[in-house]
Amino acid sequence: MAAADAPAHAPEYVRSIAPYVGGKPIEELAREMNLDPATIVKLASNENPRGPGPRVREAIAAAARDLNRYPDGNGHALKHALAARLGHSPDSIVLGNGSNDVLELVTQAFLRPGDHAVWSQHAFIVYPLATRARGAIGTEVPAKDYGHDLDAMRAAITPRTRIVFVANPNNPTGTWLAPAAVEAFVDAVPRDVLVVLDEAYNEFLEPSEQSDAVAWVGRHRHLIVSRTFSKAHGLAGLRIGFGVMDASVADLLNRVRQPFNVNSLAQAAALAALDDTAYVDESRRLNRDGMRVLEAGFARHRLRWLPSHGNFVLVRVGDASRVYQMLLAQGVIVRPVANYGLPEWLRITVGLPRENERFLAALARALDATADVGSGANR
Repeated sequence: MAAADAPAHAPEYVRSIAPYVGGKPIEELAREMNLDPATIVKLASNENPRGPGPRVREAIAAAARDLNRYPDGNGHALKHALAARLGHSPDSIVLGNGSNDVLELVTQAFLRPGDHAVWSQHAFIVYPLATRARGAIGTEVPAKDYGHDLDAMRAAITPRTRIVFVANPNNPTGTWLAPAAVEAFVDAVPRDVLVVLDEAYNEFLEPSEQSDAVAWVGRHRHLIVSRTFSKAHGLAGLRIGFGVMDASVADLLNRVRQPFNVNSLAQAAALAALDDTAYVDESRRLNRDGMRVLEAGFARHRLRWLPSHGNFVLVRVGDASRVYQMLLAQGVIVRPVANYGLPEWLRITVGLPRENERFLAALARALDATADVGSGANR
């Protein structure tokens, strides 16, 4: 078969998928704008701006000595450490190449062509992407105040539904649901439908807001809780996440995952990061303080933003595409979210203090330039 003929033989549901587009890399903007990469501020991908802590760096350096060896395909040490921390059996934990990998594994194990999944409007775009990659169909339930409408999502479940995705906090809107409401929803969902609770930003919540969702797994066998080391733990570049679920569900995910889906550096780094609670606490404090600075800046410009429970904030700027391009020209990368049905909004990751101030100064110039051409949409 000629290479040119190959696309025609791919399933229509695969060819119809628009590839995921991440935040613009610093190196790419530097090439496009002829900028010094060291001068560019990236607030586009919800990364922890601090970088890994000293314990993690030491663990990575030690693990690097054995890069000629394959990683532990079962992640024994990390699974047992997570199990001890979370109060679950290691058999109930599945490691992933980021929590995104866990989401993909769920759809791979439980969705067939024609099956059905449910997610919320303005929720993480990987939910529909992973669903459609299996030839399944989905229902996007209209958002309520930019967040999940749990009652409507329960009503959207059909006899063909196999998975319901819930993000808490939600990306990109930053909305949050009280734990009691989430568990009540899980309890109301039929037992033959999996509820995937995506808690990628859980550690940025104040301790009083954080759920004990992993404990719910013991009484809700159809619940999967996914978390990640990419955000608050600062390991986005190593791609390491995990899911907690009933052991029978974990067994099925392990049948379809790649044998060495989590590399040895990621496993070593995650082990070290798991014990560094002070690093996470400081990241949460830095994020909270930075969020206040950004919100004060938005208020000065009379912009609308959505109160956020993550490490990012969604702000309405009017002509978001134009403002985004103006920010890029100044060496500041943020995230446009038109593909989430929010064409007038930008998502801003909370950065270091100097990065937040740099962004706000660039935003002021972009808004003034937009106003000068008579749009008036930003004020």
